[in-house]
Amino acid sequence: MIRYLTSGESHGKQITVIIEGMPAGLDVNRACIDHDLARRQGGYGRGARMRIESDKAEITSGVRWGKSLGSPICLVVKNRDWENWLEVMAAGVPHAVENGKEVTRPRPGHADLAGGLKYGQRDLRNILERSSARETAGRVAAGAVAKRLLAEFGVTVMSWVLEIGGVSARETNASAEALFKKAEASLVRCPDAKAEKKMKKKIDDAKKKGDSVGGVFKVAATGVPPGLGSHVHWDRKLDGRLAGALMSVQAIKGVEVGAGFAVGSLPGSKAHDEIFYDSAAQARRDEKGVYWPQSPRFYRKTNNAGGIEGGMSNGEPVVLNAVMKPIPTLYKPLRSVDIITKEPFKASVERSDVCAVPAAAVVAEAVVAFELATAFLEKFGGDSMSEIERNYRGYLRQIAGF
Repeated sequence: MIRYLTSGESHGKQITVIIEGMPAGLDVNRACIDHDLARRQGGYGRGARMRIESDKAEITSGVRWGKSLGSPICLVVKNRDWENWLEVMAAGVPHAVENGKEVTRPRPGHADLAGGLKYGQRDLRNILERSSARETAGRVAAGAVAKRLLAEFGVTVMSWVLEIGGVSARETNASAEALFKKAEASLVRCPDAKAEKKMKKKIDDAKKKGDSVGGVFKVAATGVPPGLGSHVHWDRKLDGRLAGALMSVQAIKGVEVGAGFAVGSLPGSKAHDEIFYDSAAQARRDEKGVYWPQSPRFYRKTNNAGGIEGGMSNGEPVVLNAVMKPIPTLYKPLRSVDIITKEPFKASVERSDVCAVPAAAVVAEAVVAFELATAFLEKFGGDSMSEIERNYRGYLRQIAGF
């Protein structure tokens, strides 16, 4: 079983991540972690913070000579902007008057007021610093390590943007790999070049008005073996766990698995994925020439289920959509009420983005990858990569003869 914790505030010294339960012998490549951190910071419509930070991960424990030790892995992502917040965010000194820097005007759509009420905080900076999406830098770092684990067994997690501000990408039958490649070359991470132009204009228009826009993105995981998750208990169902992971990402307000809400308007004869059998299907060798027996004999021509049936992966790609609300911090602030004076005010403005949908898709990759890695180790777990590989090969041989 693996899990991770993140610690740190938006304008604090650093974001710290501790990953527990990773097997020994995993290649932990810092370059892969930094690559995903850079992807998280990109995207058309990002704010000034992304020009200040240039996220890099420092591996402080759990890895030796590039290989995991089986002990907790600690990753640190420094906040370069910390130097400008030394006094405001000081940790090791007694409380001092902030000279009017206290945040007392909660922003609509943020955690400010609900968090202030819950934790009894009159300075809402004590809430907004941790609830900030800056925390997702830690999750992306953890997800990058999970991706390395999955990649060893042929599983790849990808994402791309489907919609921004009401502008939708054209649907296509292209492979996930082809769509992902196009998305990676797009400033809005959309594989449809025509839609990309319209999305950028939508973002520009919102910026001029001091407004923000949200959107929809897709996460697809290929190479997922059948049998991850379980039907026997509610909290072991893979779709429930993946949906929960995605909903935990800041500003995500809805998740679909496969065809999602669209199946509600379809008859059962068109909603479900028919099963076929190919007796000529062969096992494969990976790029290293290693033999991986597998069972592609049972397959489906459609994937409305999104690769999950009865709470378990069924061997088809795992596909999820998620919707992100518009960033709630606006340069044309909404109305609010000061929690001290109770007088109406325009909500305070923290530095913000106009659109963060492309970045949210990268964060979504990370949380989906970690949840898939968790389910994978539950099924094939061991203390070392070689032990997990033996377990996985045995399972593949078992289902190849099913």
